[in-house]
Amino acid sequence: MSEKGKKTQRLDKILSHMGVGTRSELKKMVKQGRILVDGKTVKDSGIQVNPETNVIEADGERIVYREMIYLMLHKPPGVVSATEDNRDRTVLDLLRKEDRIFEPFPVGRLDKDTEGLLILTNDGPLAHDLLSPRKHVPKTYEARVLGKVDDEDVQRFKAGIHLDDGYEAMPAELTVLSHEETEEGVISTISLIIHEGKFHQVKRMFLAVGKRVVYLKRVAMGELQLDSELPIGKYRELTADELACLRK
Repeated sequence: MSEKGKKTQRLDKILSHMGVGTRSELKKMVKQGRILVDGKTVKDSGIQVNPETNVIEADGERIVYREMIYLMLHKPPGVVSATEDNRDRTVLDLLRKEDRIFEPFPVGRLDKDTEGLLILTNDGPLAHDLLSPRKHVPKTYEARVLGKVDDEDVQRFKAGIHLDDGYEAMPAELTVLSHEETEEGVISTISLIIHEGKFHQVKRMFLAVGKRVVYLKRVAMGELQLDSELPIGKYRELTADELACLRK
């Protein structure tokens, strides 16, 4: 029932990783004849199996093994981009139990009041590549800004904005989409591509030119676009093509 080689693992390790049960619970399930490998009842939960080639069943349900998970979340406002928080709901609170088992974490952060694209994964090397300052992975935002954003602002963003702490942001691509007169004043709808991810960066960039962001949404990370049909607060797994986009 097992294949010798590097890809074999203990059956109880595979099943506990997939959230079927703890090691002690799995021993009981084996005793009760509830676990099968290749159609045969297992006598020992510690046997070596190959999760890629052996058919593993628990309580009549086939267990499809995998190690990595890649999720696209349309993060809602009011939820923090963290794995735990003493006061607020986190993005992990939005996940189903069967996905939390993989211990995913958010790749970077979106401010608590910002919505939009957030990737969650347990793939540390990929997350590191996406967040590495040396990679300069572009991030695209849409925002509504109080104040009339004009061509002068576009040029200042292109040259590199100095933030309030003296940091000079990298050149950013600002596009003005529309202006709207409101009771508060002129609201500008803009698109912005930045190549780094400093704390509250988009908001601080606009404050540096005397304007205030009133709504912010991240719509892309690298070539990966937020699925326009993904409702706010919902998530799904990345497709193979989307994962390839991220890995570029």
